[in-house]
Amino acid sequence: MQKIISYPLSVIYYLCFGLCLVIFHPIQWICFNIFGYQAHKKSVDYLNLFLLRCTNLVGTSYTFTNMESIPKGVPIIFVSNHQSMYDIITMLWYLRSFHCKFVSKKELGSGIPSVSYNLRHGGSVLIDRKDPKQAIPTIKGLSEYIEKNNRSAVIFPEGTRSKDGKPKEFAQSGLKILCKYAPSAYVVPITINNSWKMVKFGFFPVGLGNHLTFTIHKALAVKEHDFETIAIEAQKAVVSAIKL
Repeated sequence: MQKIISYPLSVIYYLCFGLCLVIFHPIQWICFNIFGYQAHKKSVDYLNLFLLRCTNLVGTSYTFTNMESIPKGVPIIFVSNHQSMYDIITMLWYLRSFHCKFVSKKELGSGIPSVSYNLRHGGSVLIDRKDPKQAIPTIKGLSEYIEKNNRSAVIFPEGTRSKDGKPKEFAQSGLKILCKYAPSAYVVPITINNSWKMVKFGFFPVGLGNHLTFTIHKALAVKEHDFETIAIEAQKAVVSAIKL
């Protein structure tokens, strides 16, 4: 029944969602090319706010817990499970004060209004999953960027989205590079729940009435732990709060 009801609502939702992407693309271009990073960052913030408001049309709500536990004024490496594109939209808005930059697949760097432009110009990095050697210097560059500017990197160690919410095995290579070249950073695990339900029917229609939760866990100072401990503790924290 939910799937049937969702069809007309999803049409309205995607029209609004697509309109936001199209409208904000030239806004981003103007902000970036004329006014610089801060103006571009603000335009991206509001793009993601509007995209979240679009999801309210299909009954989606959001809760972030333990936000106050995130260290301030230091580089942050957010480590999270990954369930859908809504993870990214939500984090970009709610964690906007931390200037989140993502490790994304290169395919997203072209063809998507607003999204591709932000990935190419907003500080995130694009990697070729078929070429691991290319990823190393790219992620290293991101590490040095957040170290220098006290910003944050977001990495999804599972490598791909979970279609049913069940956690996948964490790969350690990307996180290891981030920790190595951002030694003053703090690793902050995040558990995402129910994001996968937005796309449980695929791209269309959209799942209705979902409550997405983002649980922030205790930060781990990179300089105070060996990488093995960081990797184990981060995965343990993320998995511990996943609700199936």
